[in-house]
Amino acid sequence: MRAVRPKKNLGQHFLIDLNIARAIADTVDACPDIPILEVGPGMGVLTQYLVMKGREFRVVEIDKESVDYLNREYPALRDNIIGEDFLKLDLNNLFNGKKFVLTGNYPYDISSQIFFKMLDNKDLIPCCTGMIQREVALRIASAPGNKTYGILSVLIQAWYNVEYLFTVDENVFNPPPKVKSAVIRMTRNSTVDLGCDWNLFRRVVKAVFNQRRKMLRVSLKQLFSDAVPHDAFYSQDIMTQRPEQLSVRQFVELTNMVAEEMCQGAK
Repeated sequence: MRAVRPKKNLGQHFLIDLNIARAIADTVDACPDIPILEVGPGMGVLTQYLVMKGREFRVVEIDKESVDYLNREYPALRDNIIGEDFLKLDLNNLFNGKKFVLTGNYPYDISSQIFFKMLDNKDLIPCCTGMIQREVALRIASAPGNKTYGILSVLIQAWYNVEYLFTVDENVFNPPPKVKSAVIRMTRNSTVDLGCDWNLFRRVVKAVFNQRRKMLRVSLKQLFSDAVPHDAFYSQDIMTQRPEQLSVRQFVELTNMVAEEMCQGAK
């Protein structure tokens, strides 16, 4: 069977180490008994182990050549191969509204977008596992106070417990990427209500990390285009901190402070 040609524009780096593929497939066992969706199966190196889980299983692949290959190699999966862009896919009807595990060897260039979509569908996705660029994995798993702590860290850790599982070297791919990879697992935590407006929370987190070297009293000003906050707002102790110093809980408190000030300014 002719192999699929890796395409640079799709960020394709095909895993060729079967032991690692099996280990990645086993990460979904933390959320048993629910369906599995694999993103970007390529030539099915991970797929071959996921189908053995005995669960409802579908794959989504944007590359037509890979879709044709999967249809030939996995005829039993033929009705469950979705030849579409995951980022444009409506996940609500994917498994008739049932929750599912999201997994895959994610393309490096869109992994952050994949996880933002996961957050938009967090009530459908109690568990997300897979392989991404090591730098991104470290960022997602980072704790406050670290240089790698950023937007993805806060937004994901607000809803998921993150486990950095293991590092993967470059030489187990075709073609080898220029960076190391890592396998992570994100499992929904017990949070049901964040305690603040989620959309404003995201705006606050993105605003301050986009100026991460500045104190909060400086970086927050961009949120108040229509109103000038009271002097007391910027004189609070938290305003002298920088974003990487704040925990998720402190970001919730900060968001509520911003919301209250916006409400006062609108009067």
